Amino acid sequence: MTGVIIVTGAMAAGKSTVAQGIAERLPRAAHVRGDAFRRMVVSGRREMAPDLPAEAVAQLWLRYELAATVADRYARAGFTAVVQDIVIGPELARFVDLFATRPRHLVVLAPRPDVLATREEGRPKTGYGGGWTVEALDRELRERTPRLGLWLDTSDQTPDDTVTRILANLPAARLPD
Repeated sequence: MTGVIIVTGAMAAGKSTVAQGIAERLPRAAHVRGDAFRRMVVSGRREMAPDLPAEAVAQLWLRYELAATVADRYARAGFTAVVQDIVIGPELARFVDLFATRPRHLVVLAPRPDVLATREEGRPKTGYGGGWTVEALDRELRERTPRLGLWLDTSDQTPDDTVTRILANLPAARLPD
């Protein structure tokens, strides 16, 4: 299979682990980590905050565009590109349209907020801060994000269970061409 599989969700939803697991189970796959493009900005980087600073939004869309470009290039070379990033809210529809590759699949990981909070506490990195809370990001996901692709409540699943479920239900994650 070639194409693009996009994995999104709130911070601590398991995106990195699940995207890596998907890529490892496919015969030819690349894991495109959207956050890598953010980290490439050495100076002048602006972080996203709930008040949506204009420069931070511009840098976010640059990151999204770079991820889509890299994913499309991997797909043209015969790889399935598994793209992982935080893309929630109304912008999700615009984001998936950045990808030229077909087919496109979208998976939204949506564990309960209490599970996100517990996972966040157990991580070495801190995702929430700068005005973000688990509850606020979860509300953005559940109330403002368009219902595209396959949505999974992964609260009671291991990452391996989630990967198995995604691959078994990939047709449900396919976006219209």
